[in-house]
Amino acid sequence: MKKRTLFALAAISLSTLSVAQAQPEYDQIERGRYIATLGDCTACHTADPSKPFAGGVRLNTPFGALVGANITPDRETGIGDWSFDDFQRAMSEGVGHGGKRLYGAMPFTAYTKVSRKDNADLWAWLQSLQPIHQQVESNLLPFPFNVRTSLIVWNWMNFDKGEFKPDMSKSAEWNRGAYLVQGLGHCGTCHTPKNMLGGDKSSQYIGGAVVEGWWAPNLTSDEHTGLGKWTQEDIVSYLRTGVNRYDIASGPMADAVKNSTQHWRDEDLKAVATYLKSTPKLGEDKPAPLAADDSRMKIGATIYEAKCSACHAPAGQGGKNIFPQLANNPLVNAPSATSLIHVVVAGSRGVDTDARPTAPAMPSFDGTLSDEDMADVITFVRNSWGNAAPAVSASEVNDLKKELRK
Repeated sequence: MKKRTLFALAAISLSTLSVAQAQPEYDQIERGRYIATLGDCTACHTADPSKPFAGGVRLNTPFGALVGANITPDRETGIGDWSFDDFQRAMSEGVGHGGKRLYGAMPFTAYTKVSRKDNADLWAWLQSLQPIHQQVESNLLPFPFNVRTSLIVWNWMNFDKGEFKPDMSKSAEWNRGAYLVQGLGHCGTCHTPKNMLGGDKSSQYIGGAVVEGWWAPNLTSDEHTGLGKWTQEDIVSYLRTGVNRYDIASGPMADAVKNSTQHWRDEDLKAVATYLKSTPKLGEDKPAPLAADDSRMKIGATIYEAKCSACHAPAGQGGKNIFPQLANNPLVNAPSATSLIHVVVAGSRGVDTDARPTAPAMPSFDGTLSDEDMADVITFVRNSWGNAAPAVSASEVNDLKKELRK
């Protein structure tokens, strides 16, 4: 009896030791899962939800198309024969297994700032995924852009390698926000204008850019076109729910909220808000608004009253957390009206999130308004109630409609 008791105690001890030894691996995988969420890996690597991270997402660039790779641990079509050092080099240098150079559509220019520890955790999680055999031809670029050796020159001109270094004069929260925005969140990939080679214009970091028919807005503290008027609570609400008083997430940002930011921890959302509110202002001087007696303003005012005022209110004040206010709105004042044209032409539905399971929708006016009418009402909105921005032409509306038909 005593021997059986001792044996049982020994078994329990060994079991406990086994669990204790396994726990760090489990914790590392869970950390890696969260890092993948911070980096929104699914956006480029999951085309079919039934085949998570098996690649296939088409990424259209000014130079042609690229396709997100299979990053499951399948040995033939994924990254199953990679080592961690291969992965670390891909993340920090843009050079994958076997020395294969990666295009900037894989945002290694931002991921280079990610710590080696975070990469190790992410790698552990990737290795825990179900291997999926799915061949992906990632490079669909035409000649000469499909020649990867040209990326040696591209990297020399557009890439600065280096892990994030904290600014010791700033708070821990500020540094966490900077790490997320500049690194894992790779916000600059969409929100920074590009040069003729597709590299970031570093002097205009997160100053706003057009991406796939949408305006990725100015994220600096500029009050006219950036986030200067947004509070930290506005930023957190937008990233958590896809809605705040100024905007409803749409286009690529709606996907980013759905797949990524709504799942971020509160402290990380607050850290991002703290960092963004501190960024130097980038933006042009506020122009003079168009005169109220301008013919475009008169026509636009009539259309707004008939088609828009029921939701956005007669003076553009909107409805709290339902319809964004248009009055004195930095996003309305953006130098590019691409997003406004997009939602007026095609309509838009906000993202349904866990915190806000039902999102409001914007109807399409393509079938009820002419190109000229849509241009006039957008011009009116961009020059009323404290807004001031360039007028929109019918040709701009028509050009975007052509893009949407492709």
